[in-house]
Amino acid sequence: MSMKLRFLDGIALTLWVGSLWTVGYLAVPILFQAQPDKQLAGMLAGEMFRVQGFVGIACGVYLLLRDGVKFGKLALRQPAFLAIALMLLITLALQFGIQPLMAGLKSQALPLEVMKSPLADSFSMWHGISSILYLIESLLGLSSIYLFLRNDPGH
Repeated sequence: MSMKLRFLDGIALTLWVGSLWTVGYLAVPILFQAQPDKQLAGMLAGEMFRVQGFVGIACGVYLLLRDGVKFGKLALRQPAFLAIALMLLITLALQFGIQPLMAGLKSQALPLEVMKSPLADSFSMWHGISSILYLIESLLGLSSIYLFLRNDPGH
């Protein structure tokens, strides 16, 4: 593989996994700790997750296409390809399934905060599912980095 393409692959993987960890485990927890208005904090966190999701989709599609071109049908047998594919599926489920559902619950709860409304249990359930999927995606990201580095021709 050319060094330029390997470099682009590394950038895409770093951007995706780095944004997952930065948004989910640094920025959003700090936001909820520092912002007294939890409704505003939730709105801002949702926007950060939305943008991060589009970063993940772009990087995931690029990485899967690159492996598809490189390996053809054999890509389906590559651990890195499978990890990236699972990450992308989770990103798509969060971005176009769970996050819109949670935003809808917040809207239905207005003028109350969703956690002070009759929809609190449903929102909590979907928030928990979202958190578990996000953790799985984050761990798959770590495994993808390991697999990327393990296949580094310089080592």
